[in-house]
Amino acid sequence: MRKDKLHLRPHKTEGMLITFCGLDGCGKTTMIQRLANHLQVQGKPVLVTRQPTSFMRESEVFRTYMDQSDHSSYDYRCLSLMAAGDRIQHIHREILPALQAGHCVISDRYLYSWIANLRARGYLRDRWPLEIASYMLRPDCAFFIDVPVLTAVKRVRSRTEERDRYIDMELQYKLRQQYRNIARKNKGILLSSLEREDDVFTEILQYIERHRWMKHGIAKAGI
Repeated sequence: MRKDKLHLRPHKTEGMLITFCGLDGCGKTTMIQRLANHLQVQGKPVLVTRQPTSFMRESEVFRTYMDQSDHSSYDYRCLSLMAAGDRIQHIHREILPALQAGHCVISDRYLYSWIANLRARGYLRDRWPLEIASYMLRPDCAFFIDVPVLTAVKRVRSRTEERDRYIDMELQYKLRQQYRNIARKNKGILLSSLEREDDVFTEILQYIERHRWMKHGIAKAGI
């Protein structure tokens, strides 16, 4: 599984699917908010969403597994299968209709986060995630916001509501490496949030505009 490229379905709509993945504290929420505001000011219809959905995030099995160090109550494959179903339904009910209506859909996390978590937790030989991935839509721009683990954790701990949150540090290092691997092997766009915020955002806009020109067959010198 480690060496395999993910084969996602093209959505073939007039809309644009933009995804952001990375460690908690990497800065993706800031970029998502800035991008949504920028597009709305330009008059573009925007849907900001996230995966897994609130239905999954608020479930007992998800909260028990994610918020505690003792994981003996649930098998992680069980949690992953539930999350996979949540993601496929989310695409069917929210993302695809919005794309068909010509919206710019911005997703806070996507299946890449799901795959990264599976691999980081040691499920490197499982083939079933590749099959499930084939039913999910390919983003037009898949951004991976990268940051050192200690920096990300420091940012999370600075939030009052997450000061005492359980964080598996060993897992965070493995997750970061998996995000970088997935981005490299699946044409993801890896950006460092250690750069100036404005510079990172400018890069994001440049990638999105470049894709729009390519999608509509418009060439521009220097791009």
